[in-house]
Amino acid sequence: MPESDFSEKLKKTGVDILKCMQCGVCSGSCPSGRHMSLNIRKIIKKAYSNDRNILTDKDLWMCTTCYTCQERCPRGIKIVDGVYKIRNVAVREGTMLSEHRKVSHLLLETGHAVPINEETKQKREQLGLNPLPETVSKHPEALDDVKIILKSCKFDELVSSKKE
Repeated sequence: MPESDFSEKLKKTGVDILKCMQCGVCSGSCPSGRHMSLNIRKIIKKAYSNDRNILTDKDLWMCTTCYTCQERCPRGIKIVDGVYKIRNVAVREGTMLSEHRKVSHLLLETGHAVPINEETKQKREQLGLNPLPETVSKHPEALDDVKIILKSCKFDELVSSKKE
């Protein structure tokens, strides 16, 4: 099967985008779409058209995966699962926005996509929380284990590619 045959790949994972009738409920429900150019319906349309340009479409990465579109879809299409699957194909082919690549490298280096800084620690304390969450920030000895896990699933190789 050609790498570009998204509709078949998605169907095999239980995401049947061919059921999409392009009603627009997903795009109309999208909280991100109200504030930016994100149009989830166009992503779905490109996917079932097997349009390879979807791999480099910035909208693919603008979806915050809040599941609002999926919850409201009258056909019950697993839209967010489809977005994840398409992103997986894009990353495996070396395409990722620089912002996502940076977050991925932070995860590899620190065990956090967004490392805890002093300001965050203070805010946590003001909320009555421990300044450090129960993560590698509080348990730095676990960072080596996180790195081993990420390396064992070849996450480091996936995010090392330079194509964006």
